[in-house]
This record gives sequence, structure tokens and C-alpha cells, in this order.
Amino acid sequence: MKKKIPDDWKPLKYEDVLDYIQPTKYIVSSTEYSNSYKTPVLTAGKSFIIGYTNEKDGIFDKLPVIIFDDFTTATKFVNFPFKVKSSAMKILVPKSSEVNIKFIYYLMQTIHVTNDTHKRYWISVYAKLKLYLPSIDAQNSIVAKIEELLSELDNGIAQLKTAQQQLKTYRQAVLKYAFEGRLTNDNVKDGELPKGWKWVKIADVAEVGTGATPLKGNTEYYGGNIPWVTSGALNDDFVKEATDYVTTKALKETNLTVYPKHTLLVAMYGEGKTRGKCSELLIDACTNQAIAAINFDKHDNKVKPYLKYFLLKNYNDIRKLSSGGVQPNLNLGIIKKTFFPFPTIKEQEQIVNEIERRLSVADKLEETITTSLQQSESLRQSILKKAFEGKLVRE
Repeated sequence: MKKKIPDDWKPLKYEDVLDYIQPTKYIVSSTEYSNSYKTPVLTAGKSFIIGYTNEKDGIFDKLPVIIFDDFTTATKFVNFPFKVKSSAMKILVPKSSEVNIKFIYYLMQTIHVTNDTHKRYWISVYAKLKLYLPSIDAQNSIVAKIEELLSELDNGIAQLKTAQQQLKTYRQAVLKYAFEGRLTNDNVKDGELPKGWKWVKIADVAEVGTGATPLKGNTEYYGGNIPWVTSGALNDDFVKEATDYVTTKALKETNLTVYPKHTLLVAMYGEGKTRGKCSELLIDACTNQAIAAINFDKHDNKVKPYLKYFLLKNYNDIRKLSSGGVQPNLNLGIIKKTFFPFPTIKEQEQIVNEIERRLSVADKLEETITTSLQQSESLRQSILKKAFEGKLVRE
């Protein structure tokens, strides 16, 4: 169904209401930025303010304007003096006093143009797009209403993000109290373990091994049916599928062991935040040498859930145990000698149940917050849609 636009809104094109200024004379000369300088240097992309310059010449100050990235079509509304990073943008200004530039800015947020072709989009596409323009008084009223509603929406989003951060803190507190014994004991003294607890090494309660990488390019080693996992798979809490598959020949001729389902895996090195990550195998698999495999086949398997939560809780501390070097790494010795507080198996089960009960509540709240944040973007688009159909305010 064609949307109904008020009869007195004029059908125009963007080039009818906006002029563009090439930014060449406003491009910053030096990229030696400092927060102590006054003039912001802008890009229309997500970073927006990329730094501050002390240059005095070539500052754009005929405000307000829209800056438009000519290649990505990103837009920003600007009402303060600035310089720009490059010429890959247009500075858009109103053609007359009958155009509220912020009205046009909000209207542009409803445009959805595919920008996967490398070309300058303002002249070739945007300038030719149609729009409907109400009177300047109506534009002003619509902008005021949009900003009132978006302000309320942004306040709600801020509260949701605060709650999200509080949930993260809560989860950390639950794990901290768990391994201090505070979830299952009263009157725990700071720095002391509860009565009956002791410190043990991971090697005291499990077998710790690793794997290898069969020679790449050897067609006799790859393409088999034995799952093989690398540290990149450990970014999730569970490893559900193999990185690759190796052959029985690779298993026999290299330092590989097939670890059973539910073995705990710890990344000993890897890019970014992978190092120190703990995950649980949900398949039988062997690993490369970048992973420590903690297997309970010869020990009490009831320790596994408790130790897994300890490794998740101590992720940052375990990373700090890494060896020095340009790329600090863990090793099997460090993993084996990692101490953790050890209550009775019965109390470990109680602790795991308490952790899971509390984290389950936090996870449900997290889902609700995530859903609300996703809905907020739809609501933002709905507000703008109604505004430019003339349904937000009555003239």
C-alpha cells in the first residue's frame, strides 16, 4: 500500500533543498592530534571525531550542516566548527531558510540505498531521490517531537545498557563468592578458605595433555574421519564441531590423542583474547598443540563442572600466568600447576548448583535486555517513519 503523505507537503528532490560544499579547503594538514587542541577533525563514519587539531585556518563554521560520506553514505549532523579528514565527503547545507537542516538529516536516516559500488553517491544517487517537504513551521514541530521521543528512547537504552553491565558484574561476583566458599558457608574470613577446603593443583585431579598439528600439505594426514580442534574453536563455551578431520595414519604418526566428550580444553596461545579461554568438548576429538586438554577419565569426573567454572572465573588471572615474549603463551606446566580451592565433592556439587541457578536467572534477564535493545532500533525507525508520513504531529 502506498503511504499517505499530507496534501500540502511539496514533492521535491534532495538537490532542491540541499547544496553541497566540497571539503577540500577544510581538510586537516597534520594528523598530529591532541585532546588538548580545540578543533575536532571529523569523518562521517562511526568514529566521527577522529582527533583534535590546533590548526587555525580552514575551519568550517557556517552551521549547522550534514556531513555525508560520499562512498559509504554515512551521515552526521554537525553544529560545531570543524575540519575534516579527507575529501571523500560532501558538506550539505540548506538552500533556503525554508529548510530545517535537522529535518532533512532525520529524513535521510530512513533512506536505504545499497552502497556496494565504489562511486560517489551524493550526486549520482542521493541528490535525485524524492522527498516531501512540509512548511518550515511543520518541519520545526516535527523535529521537536522527534527529538523528544528519541531522547526518551535513548534514556531507556542507557538504562538497559547499565542493567547489562550490572549483570556482568553480578556474574563475576557470583563466581568470586563461589570460590571463596561464600555461597555455601557462613562467616567466611577474608583471605581464608572455609573449614575442610584445601588448595590443589589441576594435575592432582585430572590428566593434562595436548595435541599436535599433522604436517600441512600431507594428503595422508587430512580428510579422514577423526575430529581435530584448534584453539580458535574455544571462543565458545562448548566445542560442538571439528576445525578439521585427520586420518588414522596422522593419529599413529603424530603426537595426537583422541580426547573423550566432556574433556575441558584451555587455549595456551592464540590471537586476541583466545589465550586462557576454557571450553568443553561435546564431541570426541584430538587437538593441536595450542590447547591443554584436561581429562578426568582416570579421576573423579564429578570435579569437572566445578573446575570448569573455576577456569571461567579465573580467565584473566590465568592469562597473567603466561610466559613472557612478544606473544605471551601458557604451557602445560603452568596449567598443571594452577592451584584452585577444593572443597568436598558434595560441596562442589552444591556450589555448581548455586552458580547455575543464579547465572540462569542472569541469562534470562540478559535475553530480555537484548530483545529490548533490538526492539529499540525498530522503535527508532517507527518514530521516523511516522514523522515523515505526517503522523507524528498535527499541524
